[in-house]
Amino acid sequence: MGKGFFEVPLAINEPIKGYAPGSPEREEVLEAYKKMYNSTVEVPLYINGKEIKTGDTLNMSPPHDHQHIIGTYHKAEKKHIELAIETAMEARKKWSAMPWEQRAGIFLRAAELIAGPYRAKINAATMLAQSKTIHQAEIDAACELIDFLRFNVQFMTEIYSEQPESTSGAWNRLEYRPLEGFIYAITPFNFTAIAGNLPSSAALMGNVVVWKPSRSQVYSAKVILDVFIEAGVPPGVIQMVMGNSAMITDTLLESPDFTGVHFTGSTGVFRDIWKNIGDNIHLYKTYPRIVGETGGKDFIVAHKTSNAKQVATAISRGAFEFQGQKCSAASRCYIPSNIWDDVKTYLLEDMNSFKMGSPEDMSNFITAVIDERSFDKLARYIDQAKEDSDAEIIAGGNYNKEKGYFIDPTVIVTSNPKYTTMREELFGPVMTIYIYDENKWEETLHLVDETSEYALTGAVFSEDRYALELAVKILENAAGNFYINDKPTGAVVGHQPFGGARGSGTNDKAGSKLNLNRWVSPRMIKETFVTPTDYRYPFLE
Repeated sequence: MGKGFFEVPLAINEPIKGYAPGSPEREEVLEAYKKMYNSTVEVPLYINGKEIKTGDTLNMSPPHDHQHIIGTYHKAEKKHIELAIETAMEARKKWSAMPWEQRAGIFLRAAELIAGPYRAKINAATMLAQSKTIHQAEIDAACELIDFLRFNVQFMTEIYSEQPESTSGAWNRLEYRPLEGFIYAITPFNFTAIAGNLPSSAALMGNVVVWKPSRSQVYSAKVILDVFIEAGVPPGVIQMVMGNSAMITDTLLESPDFTGVHFTGSTGVFRDIWKNIGDNIHLYKTYPRIVGETGGKDFIVAHKTSNAKQVATAISRGAFEFQGQKCSAASRCYIPSNIWDDVKTYLLEDMNSFKMGSPEDMSNFITAVIDERSFDKLARYIDQAKEDSDAEIIAGGNYNKEKGYFIDPTVIVTSNPKYTTMREELFGPVMTIYIYDENKWEETLHLVDETSEYALTGAVFSEDRYALELAVKILENAAGNFYINDKPTGAVVGHQPFGGARGSGTNDKAGSKLNLNRWVSPRMIKETFVTPTDYRYPFLE
């Protein structure tokens, strides 16, 4: 068998298509959208290369048109999860031993399939299933997922090339082994790219994965699975299961072969999983890796020297793109008194120009929130703000779920910096603003740091470098992704590794080799060329 030290293609970020009127990509994605809207798909479990239909199904509908059914998916029973574990562990025997360049070839091919023949389909699926505008679908389902796949291959080769020093008398080398068991990947509804990256990044490093996509994202998850199958991911390497979350999680975490969890979702669920792992720790063959990116209460804080128009634009985009349903979305803002009137004017101008409706109409900037549970929660917060004396709604405040789960982009101004919506994660198009004394910059920075349990993203605006320096220092632990004079969203793979600490997760930085390092278990090998034959050291003479 031939050998070689192989170089992989240099990873580059996938160019974002514009979808301007009359462009071929716009026509192609609209054609795919209409075709998928007017048909139905059946999504089975995928275990060991086989499609399993249990007969216990749930309907899938677009959030912006919730009475319209675009498909069904099958729910697993406990026996199916046990089968997924058994067949994954069998698949591990060959997959973990496969040369790394063969694994790389599979996922590089997956990237090119998404960039080419699957691009319109995966974008249209994301528009339908998650109610994303075409721009939000393009930067997520197409470009970011492609970037993850390409850059992860490059990061893998960088990890493997990191070796210890050797001498003429001994050769030291590191092997980067897959973990000794299976990985449980739990993915959210809001990013198709995350749904593809969490199972594939672990699999790339030679691991086998049982993947549970969000119930609200199964439709586009099926497209991801189709790509992986066509790209050549062998049976048993990535199993896709849906159903009762508690049953699936309990079954997987009770297995002695469980060796890690790759999670994106809510803080409460992640803490429950961590506790469950702790309770079961005596069962496992090895200590599991626990990697999670969870909630956020992401901030924008402006200095008195800030440009009001820039701040307003950061709020409009950072808080309301994809209806505020990004882990990184801005949801609390601190504006100095001297620029508030201008920020308010510009922000209301922006919001008055927003159009809301189906993503099929590409003039819409706002679409629906993901489901009725989210809608009802957001409506309760808005109604409470209408009643509270320390809160005033200056924009939005309306909602309607007759056809779709539509929440008007809403701005609350509060006189209480610890008001409920300044602290709690809402995950919707609601921004709360606190106006502070323009001369209390340092005091306000401490307030930002101490108000929320989360520490995912944050942004600071200032034209004063001393003020920026102070913000970077005081807010050191307040955000894992920190932005200066920019909105707190839009991390790009290979440029801004993503993740936060405190209540926001383990900060293992998706989109970097820091994350991939979590899915290997290094073995140090020392080979001595001339072995000693006498135990005595010189000092004994």
